[in-house]
Amino acid sequence: MIRRFSRSAVANMLAAAIPVYVLTGAGASAQDTSSRVLSDTTADAGLPSEVGGRTAALLSAFHGLDALPLLANLICRGSRGKTGMPVIFSTEIDIATLQAGDFRVTTRSGQTGSMHCVSVLPAVNPGELRTALLIGDLGPADTDPPVRVEIVGHVHSIDGLLDFKGASVEVTPLELGPSLALAEIVEDWTLVGDLGPRRTRGSLCPGEGTLQAVRVVWAGGVTLENGDEPGPDHPHGLQRTLTGAEAPPGPARP
Repeated sequence: MIRRFSRSAVANMLAAAIPVYVLTGAGASAQDTSSRVLSDTTADAGLPSEVGGRTAALLSAFHGLDALPLLANLICRGSRGKTGMPVIFSTEIDIATLQAGDFRVTTRSGQTGSMHCVSVLPAVNPGELRTALLIGDLGPADTDPPVRVEIVGHVHSIDGLLDFKGASVEVTPLELGPSLALAEIVEDWTLVGDLGPRRTRGSLCPGEGTLQAVRVVWAGGVTLENGDEPGPDHPHGLQRTLTGAEAPPGPARP
């Protein structure tokens, strides 16, 4: 069974952000993972929002926590007590083009939330650079929750072919919990990530016995029933359905 994060699980996940120095790719530093810049500093490169059948879109925005724990200060100073909202992009993004000022959050009353920081931490494993954590005073869940996120700055795809400016998505309310935002076949499971900082390249898929990989992206944090994070040794909370003449009947488990 897979369930939404508890507050303690969120704290454990944020603890993974401590060794940010592991982002040792060319030109990468701790500052590259988070931004408190409240304006768009990325020049307009004239990139399209759609190319080669790919679209620059936001897949989800989840009102993950109304008040982030103390450990959130390890991601961005001053984040404790602020709203945490993970947003999922349709592709991996160029983190050098990501600033807090690239996002506009609108609440139910029509007010604009106050951004404090945006970060890709702690989702920095291979293939994960499509998730950004928005941090700020984005609207309390009980009185005036956030309802919409819009990209108002130039955020580029990791391959430099797409611009996400203008993309928007409705916010999933806190009480509903996270859902599956994306499931897609990974063409080369040995190289899930091939761009960006070195830490985000390669693959976590086991090299022996793997025939196919499917990338599954949740809109928010999830844990196993016992509170542990899902991993390569815990695939049984998911099931897949195969199609085709040689596919076995009914759902199958990885």
